[in-house]
Amino acid sequence: MFSSHLAHAHVSKSVDTAEPPVTVGLSGRLMLPTEDEFDCTATEMTAESARLTCFARPNRNDRIIIYLQHIGRVEGKVTHLTGDGFSVAIAATERKREKLAAQLAWIAKRQALGLPEDRRHDRLTPRNPNASLLLNDGNTVGCRIIDLSLSGAAIEIEPRPALGTTVRLGNMGGRIVRHFMEGVAIEFDSVQSKDALIEFL
Repeated sequence: MFSSHLAHAHVSKSVDTAEPPVTVGLSGRLMLPTEDEFDCTATEMTAESARLTCFARPNRNDRIIIYLQHIGRVEGKVTHLTGDGFSVAIAATERKREKLAAQLAWIAKRQALGLPEDRRHDRLTPRNPNASLLLNDGNTVGCRIIDLSLSGAAIEIEPRPALGTTVRLGNMGGRIVRHFMEGVAIEFDSVQSKDALIEFL
């Protein structure tokens, strides 16, 4: 599964003009080749690499998938272990790498200007939590909405779709970005209007 995702990506070679790392402090969730999942924090990033703090102790050259706050899905290969985590060489297409560089540039600019962190939208508790989730294979599964915002939702569901699975909750499309004990977290494809949430609230 991991090799197939990474087959079409590449890891850029280091160059003398590489950008200095950005201190980010982004929380996230990673999955090892064994499909074990761990919470993690990206402390420094460039479009080429990331340094993570994490309880996981993968092997060098392990390929991992990471979902980071404000960044989204990142794939890469472990280059070396550190005392509190490890470093990853990011595998990405040029287009994805350019997007990542732009995201990191904004984070660096926000820090330089002393702007507050861009908080995600307030989460709301639905009046009627019972809903149906449409999976990418066309099957519909009953679920319970734990909370909802303009950018995503946390739902209680069994079984849990795999990370990265595209889904539809009502009229809102998105993908699974995190697993937790009760279910999954969905990140919508775009920020929704309050009108789009009205059927749940």
